[in-house]
Amino acid sequence: MPKSIGKLLNMSRKYSIWAYQWGLACCAIEMGAAFASPRYDVMRLGVIPFPATPRQADLVVIAGTVTDKLSPAVLRLYEQMPDPKYVISMGSCANCGGPYWDSYSVTKGVDQIIPVDVYVPGCPPRPEALLEGVVLLQERILNEDMSARWKGDPIVVG
Repeated sequence: MPKSIGKLLNMSRKYSIWAYQWGLACCAIEMGAAFASPRYDVMRLGVIPFPATPRQADLVVIAGTVTDKLSPAVLRLYEQMPDPKYVISMGSCANCGGPYWDSYSVTKGVDQIIPVDVYVPGCPPRPEALLEGVVLLQERILNEDMSARWKGDPIVVG
């Protein structure tokens, strides 16, 4: 595919991200503040925050503690999303287990279940941090090689 067409497609995908919110704990309050509050308007960034099902979403934001019992549901959610799909892990609990990392029932990060594109640190992270994570994901989408993605090759960013 010519590079100019690829850049045009990537720019259109960059500004039309449908985000599915998967709030599991206290980080979901901050995610709700970032996605639903008029103060932090994600629609100006090109993010549509309320798809009805995961089958309509390009992005899933995992916010909160992922337990071992919930892991199959997270994997099923990810598998229901159409390609290309992206994941933002929000908060210390979703990133690495947080203060509950030593528990027998907590997954030590959502990246053990599904591939994560952007990590948003904090306990709980500020809404601005989630918006910065969305901007970083948009930069990654803009520089993505679509022909490699369509062939099934690994994604090369840069």
